[in-house]
Amino acid sequence: MNILGIETSCDETAASVITDQMKILSNIVLSQDEIHSPYGGIVPELASRNHVLSINYILEKSLDKAHIPIHNIDLISVTQGPGLIGSLLIGLSFAKGLAYTLEKPLIPIDHLEAHIHSAFIENKNIQFPVLALLVSGGHTSLYLMRKKMDAVLLGKTRDDAAGEALDKIAKFLDIGYPGGPVIEKLSQGGNTQEFDFSLPKMSDQSLDFSFSGLKTAALRHIKKNELNKKSPGLKDFLASFEHSVVNALISNLKKAASRHFPESLILCGGVARNKRLRDHFTKLAEEKGFHPYIPAPEFCTDNAAMVAALALEKHRRGEKGKLSLDLNAYARSPH
Repeated sequence: MNILGIETSCDETAASVITDQMKILSNIVLSQDEIHSPYGGIVPELASRNHVLSINYILEKSLDKAHIPIHNIDLISVTQGPGLIGSLLIGLSFAKGLAYTLEKPLIPIDHLEAHIHSAFIENKNIQFPVLALLVSGGHTSLYLMRKKMDAVLLGKTRDDAAGEALDKIAKFLDIGYPGGPVIEKLSQGGNTQEFDFSLPKMSDQSLDFSFSGLKTAALRHIKKNELNKKSPGLKDFLASFEHSVVNALISNLKKAASRHFPESLILCGGVARNKRLRDHFTKLAEEKGFHPYIPAPEFCTDNAAMVAALALEKHRRGEKGKLSLDLNAYARSPH
């Protein structure tokens, strides 16, 4: 059995083919970073237009690499949401057209569930219960899983996502896009204690996140110290800011662990590629005796292999998939 995955939730156009033995035959991702870089962030209209231009090409590349003709695809899966509604509709409409033409079943996939499930692509025997920290440019969420495919939301960001906060500071300083990787690179060797940032705290003791305060404090430091991309103190400032974002994430994860007693921790999403975050995450797991799991870098950022992998798991659990032309996209998670 061959499963096709399609992902267009934001600004990556992706397609993947996997087998029912979870062998990844192809995982093609086309990034739009160069297109959006001049604007310092994603322009939804441009993202949608470029999905239209690229999606058929990416499908063909994925099938070619997998050495699978299109009529040998047995199951189609596609990201339904959350994400940019225009981008989602391109992938969803394309997948519905394929399913209708080929007379193949179609399984819609939640983007956030796929990110969490990406940890299971390479790790089949993750011990439960699990705390999953999902960190990306658009989402920062914390989930509890007492069994596979059963993620309960514990907390989410009330304003900016962690990756979004990094992008906005990078844009303000005009140091490049996407902000997270640029800040990670420019902050190497910087003093994380040079600039003071207070850790965000929720007055209601919830496990929600908030990064607007850190962003405001960062802007205050930039103006007070007249920082720009040529400033000698830029490295220390970026190291301090990145460190504060990571501390906010790990602090909430530690708090959740003290309440829910997990066996394992999962770190997923595009920001999970950040070395400082990975190191702090692994250190927490080692100190508390948890089993840490982080997907390989190619499965952290938006990709279609995680979409196909989740569809395979749903199929194994009895979801056969069906074609519904009424199937629609959703911009925000219904969970």
